Formats: sequence, structure tokens, C-alpha cells
Amino acid sequence: MTEDDAATRAELRVHPVRTALLDLLAEVGTVTATEAAARLGFSSGLCSFHLRQLARHGYVEEVPTRGGRARPWRLTRPAAAAASPAEEQFGDLARGLEDESWQRWLARRDEAPTAWRRDEAFSAVAYLTPEEMSRVADAIRRALLPYQDREQRPLARPADARPVALVTRLFPLLPHPQDGQDQD
Repeated sequence: MTEDDAATRAELRVHPVRTALLDLLAEVGTVTATEAAARLGFSSGLCSFHLRQLARHGYVEEVPTRGGRARPWRLTRPAAAAASPAEEQFGDLARGLEDESWQRWLARRDEAPTAWRRDEAFSAVAYLTPEEMSRVADAIRRALLPYQDREQRPLARPADARPVALVTRLFPLLPHPQDGQDQD
């Protein structure tokens, strides 16, 4: 893949409509443009256009059907594959920006309006299987769905809404290597 191809593929994924469509497909499995429009608050024509663009670049594919006008779509297997080095670098950049934003919040929270001076940061350790970890991540994504359109649709925001960083990192805790011993 050339650098231009990688940039185009990354651009496809950061577009708000395409990101919402990919997230929806990851959640529900298959969806038509009309169903996506109803769930995401966009027009069916807009969803159809972006689904075709995602298909053109190999992220989604049409589900074979037996007649009818409905055109269901699903994620392709490569879309669910491991991240490319460019995507991993973007992930590192995003995590760095999240950390920087968190440090700025800690240093300046007294400047925020009174109602906004607390945060909801927490941490937990749970013993999960890989499948359970994926289900927890999916549950978090589903919990955030009702709020996702507010970035692109300012009129959908309540008057007192402000941007809030929502950072979730689910990863297995690896054992600490014993002194002088290699880790498997």
C-alpha cells in the first residue's frame, strides 16, 4: 500500500459519517442505508453514498440477498484486522493528546465553572476473557451512541453541553518479569 493509499484509508475512517457507519456495523452486524439513517440521524442517501465509498476501499461489502431492493452491508474481514503501522502511530498520537488534555484539566480545573469542576475518572481491574473484553468495549460504545451526533449537529446539543473527553482503554495486564528472567 502506498502512502497515498494509507492516507486515503485513514481519511475514510476519520470522516464522522463513515466512522459512525463503521461503529454501527461493528455493533449490529448488517445494516441497510435506510436503517443506518434511522439509527444515526443522517439521510439514507448520505448513508448510501458513504457505504459505497467504504466498500470501494474494502471496509464494507454488500450482503448477498435474494431479490428485493434492500441492500444490506457488513464489515469485511480486512476491516477488522490488526492496525497498520500508520494507524498505530495515530493511536499513539491520540493517547498522547488525551494525556496532555488530562494534565491540562488537572492543572486548570479551578478555572472551570463550578458545575464543571469535578470529573468522573475511575479505574478498575476485571478478570475477563478476550470475548468478554470485547463485549465490555461494545457496551461502552453502545452507551455513547445517543451522544455521537452532537459533534456534527450542534443544534442537537443541550444549551449547557460542553465537549467532554471520553477515554476508555481496555487491555490485558501483563505480568511483571521476574528479576533476571525473560517473559514469554
